[in-house]
Amino acid sequence: MKTNSYICILKRKRGTPRLKGRKKTASTQEKRTSFSGTSFNAREANQLQRNSFNAREANQFQRNKLQRKRNTAASKPKNASVSDLDLHFNFYYIAMSGTQKNEFDVIVIGGGITGAGTARDCSLRGLKVLLIERHDIADGATGRNHGLLHSGARYAVTDQESAAECIQENMILKKIANHCVDDTSGFFITLPEDDLAYQAKFVESCTKAGIKAEVIDPKEAIRLEPSVNPDIIGAVRVPDGSVDPFRLCSSNVVDAKLHGAEVLVYTEVTEFLREQDRITGVKVLDHKTGETAEYRAQIIVNAAGIWGHHIAEMAGAQISMFPAKGALLIFAHRVNSIVLNRCRKPANADILVPGDTVCVIGTTSTRVPYEECDDMRVTPDEVKLLLAEGEKLAPCLNDTRILRAYAGVRPLVAAEGDTSGRNISRGIVLFDHEKRDGIKGFITITGGKLMTYRLMAEMATDLVCEKLHIDKKCETRETPLPGSGKGDVQEVAKNIWTKPSTAQKATAGRIGSFASKLKFDTEEEKSLVCECEEVPESEVVNAIEHLDVHNLVDLRRRTRVGMGTCQGELCACRAAGLLGKAHGCTQRAKQDLVQFMNERWKGMFPVAWGETMREAEFTSWIYSECLGIGDEAEDGTTPETPVFE
Repeated sequence: MKTNSYICILKRKRGTPRLKGRKKTASTQEKRTSFSGTSFNAREANQLQRNSFNAREANQFQRNKLQRKRNTAASKPKNASVSDLDLHFNFYYIAMSGTQKNEFDVIVIGGGITGAGTARDCSLRGLKVLLIERHDIADGATGRNHGLLHSGARYAVTDQESAAECIQENMILKKIANHCVDDTSGFFITLPEDDLAYQAKFVESCTKAGIKAEVIDPKEAIRLEPSVNPDIIGAVRVPDGSVDPFRLCSSNVVDAKLHGAEVLVYTEVTEFLREQDRITGVKVLDHKTGETAEYRAQIIVNAAGIWGHHIAEMAGAQISMFPAKGALLIFAHRVNSIVLNRCRKPANADILVPGDTVCVIGTTSTRVPYEECDDMRVTPDEVKLLLAEGEKLAPCLNDTRILRAYAGVRPLVAAEGDTSGRNISRGIVLFDHEKRDGIKGFITITGGKLMTYRLMAEMATDLVCEKLHIDKKCETRETPLPGSGKGDVQEVAKNIWTKPSTAQKATAGRIGSFASKLKFDTEEEKSLVCECEEVPESEVVNAIEHLDVHNLVDLRRRTRVGMGTCQGELCACRAAGLLGKAHGCTQRAKQDLVQFMNERWKGMFPVAWGETMREAEFTSWIYSECLGIGDEAEDGTTPETPVFE
């Protein structure tokens, strides 16, 4: 960043004699430089440079002045002129700060659903926003959950506050994010080994929290959901559903960008910029280029989830976080059409969620060290537990192929005496570090759930606006996300292809009304890149061009390429080819392909037996033996794993 580039051109070059005894020409007397269409006298600028204001004071002066202008703009005449002093300070401020593009109202750290939602809310209220994520959006806990659209019923007995928040946000999301939501409804079932008396307490608690809970006959529950355990002795219907977290997060980012926000992915905050007791900005490292940069803002929002603990420490604050690991299994088929849940206090492996073409069983809850949060692995014991408990919900899971296992870390605020995290509230935690720690310009939003991200974003943005003296109400309760326009999926699908196809519905189901903006004029654009999830080339190309896709793993999160039954076996090479074409680099495409297949193998390794193992071996044979990809590691050694790593 050339900090003083504009000042330098106004200075006399060192060693150049002053003009004495010579008549000043018009060019020297009237020498001026221009910036943003306004002329500034060189002599005046030099005088300004010599005054008592340093760069820091000038910056603060300008921020205060801009805020005063914002507050009084309505009362000023349209033809009002700006004073010379204002012009001088404007010029000096811009010159000393290098460029205004690095100046923001708000910087949001964390590209998960909470950070994306906060960036969107701030943007909708007219703030200049920068969103920074060290990896890809939805890379952390947001992309590593079961995708349950909570009604709040699960917490009705143990956490009334969280239950009430969930049902409130449940109804809002069904309106503003209908392209991300599958309104399946849900059953809370009682098995012979469970206490049937708990059902009455459960229904009562749901009613208090505002959740509609209907007791139905077990036979009726079996009729409506044939996959459920036929031995059930009780059933309660609640307004649960499923939500695609990748789609939801991406839609929030897209809307934030549409309203002026800037987004930096694969960019890590390494240091905070300070002015006495105020945080004024961040220093970042771009992992793509290796370059560093500085960005300034009046308010920094820490929305980094479990990694927010480290961000707070970097700022000089302490947050006692509880890293609660949750393991899950994905099955190759959507065996249930209704969410199945055990009617008991929250425990391990008691939720079976249908999502798109698969279903997910979860979760576990165990405390893990902070140093393991970046490398979550599922253990054999966790797999055994998930299978054993999952079969009690739906016995057919015993004969259903497991695609992969994965795990995430919940951003819970620690409670004394709880070693599992089950008793910790899922409520929202908002820290104003100015009041809490004496650190101005810094706030933290954490806790909560995927379901309550919008409310969390609203609370954080309300605090930001309060600190910036901006009176603008939240609009996210009513404003639909991109893709959730009027009209149902069927109508949108009809506008894609002239001939009916399941791919129409699949595409429209993933991106909603945005599907009508895709091009399907040629056979290539209509052709499928991923057969399992029915993802056409047009959708892939659109994601590469407009959705911050840098590699195949990013593409998977945006389009579901590689998430289906074959786990990238048939589609990964096609997608890599499209990425290579877009980036103009075949070698990069090959490296990206190896990285992607290794990432898929990490999820398959914990469940590598039977059909899953045979599929992994076949994939390895195709790519390693036939295509010669990944024969050797970068150091020339033979890979240790059966695939490419």
